Amino acid sequence: MLQRFSFRQLLVIAFLLIASLLAAASLRALFTLEDLTQQSRDNAARALELSGAAQSLRERSVSMERTSRQSVVLDDRLLRAHFKDEASEATTIQARLAREGIPAATARPWRAHLQTIGDLLVGPPDTALDRERQMAQEFRALEGINADIAVQVQQTIQQRNTSLQDKLEASRQRLAQQVGWAIALAVAMALAFGIWFTRPLKRLENAIVGLGENRLDQVIAIQGPADLALVGQRLNWLRLRLVELDADKSRFLRHISHELKTPLASLREGVSLLEDGVAGALSNDQREIAQILRHNTGVLQGQIEDLLRFNTAAFEARQLHRKTVDLLQLIEAQVDAQRLQWRARELSVTVDGEPLQMEIDPEKIGTALANLLSNAIRYSPFQGMIRLALSQQRGLVRIDIQDQGIGVAPADRERIFEPFFRGERQPADVVRGSGIGLSIVHEYIAAHGGRIALLPGEPGAHFRIEFPHVFKS
Repeated sequence: MLQRFSFRQLLVIAFLLIASLLAAASLRALFTLEDLTQQSRDNAARALELSGAAQSLRERSVSMERTSRQSVVLDDRLLRAHFKDEASEATTIQARLAREGIPAATARPWRAHLQTIGDLLVGPPDTALDRERQMAQEFRALEGINADIAVQVQQTIQQRNTSLQDKLEASRQRLAQQVGWAIALAVAMALAFGIWFTRPLKRLENAIVGLGENRLDQVIAIQGPADLALVGQRLNWLRLRLVELDADKSRFLRHISHELKTPLASLREGVSLLEDGVAGALSNDQREIAQILRHNTGVLQGQIEDLLRFNTAAFEARQLHRKTVDLLQLIEAQVDAQRLQWRARELSVTVDGEPLQMEIDPEKIGTALANLLSNAIRYSPFQGMIRLALSQQRGLVRIDIQDQGIGVAPADRERIFEPFFRGERQPADVVRGSGIGLSIVHEYIAAHGGRIALLPGEPGAHFRIEFPHVFKS
């Protein structure tokens, strides 16, 4: 299903999913914060209301005491009516406090004292002073109840504040957990999408590298978004075209080499007959011309054979016959095979390292080592030293070949492994090479998944071969 979408569309979808997750967490946090803010605002308003009610109840009690005592002393009907109005308001305030959680234990005695005070308002004139004294006692009791109510109001406010603080802390912790989980999930989704997106890109990169390294036998199939899959199909088409072109090139080289060798053989045979005097004696100038022709035909034949040899090596590099061999013994065998050559120049050749079992094509690696050793012998000074070293380091097998010759010019280092390239530094006492030896070495090493490099340093040349993760201890 996802393969119907392009890489850009999937990237947008992934971004929207992660953004939606973070947005949901942010909105959740915002709504929670708004709810807590509203609760805090309501709690503060109710606290002010309770405190105001308690204060108003006390003030009403003071006003009722003054009005009631005056009405008893003066036996004034208007004062009694005013008292009843204030008593009704105080009762309403007390009822509101009861609804807000003030215990009924204070409400009942408060109302009882108020009822007693209301009963003392009316009586014979000769009992006015007694009633006034009793009323004063009732109001003192009522004042004590009002003080208890004020204390209970403060306790209620404190409890509500504590409850709100606990709720705020619980909400903060829950919100922190939700935000933390949202961030962790967003990071996990980003990593998952990143890995999922980079896998086809990595396969695409490996496919391009494979084409660059001439690994044309591996089918390119990119599983993933539609546009990347289409690029993979195009690359596979390009691989097939390169296979065809490589086959055409090989056929062309074989054909043209064969076509050139036949007339070239006739030409060399004709020059030999001329030099032998079959067609008559040659003058000195004619003999010199015949010698020039014989030399150039020999050079041309050597170049054609080198071309065929390189073409064969490039083809055979993709057909490996791996065997488990001791790499140290293989190196020593190549040194022994060229013993006559390096002894003729009185060279000192040393091989360092421990035995190491490895899965390789011994013929091709042996050819690569032989070419490198032959070059080292060719370029080394008389009585010089050549060192070959085998080592293991960080999952790599290394082979170092180092000589004390004239080395490679800095301008030639980038092209030293190109076919038919010959550097500017050539020894004066040896025949100039064809320039395909190092290119064949590069082909064989690359076919094994390794690499060869010319390390910087003077004097001499220092070549290093590395094979990754293919050895057996």
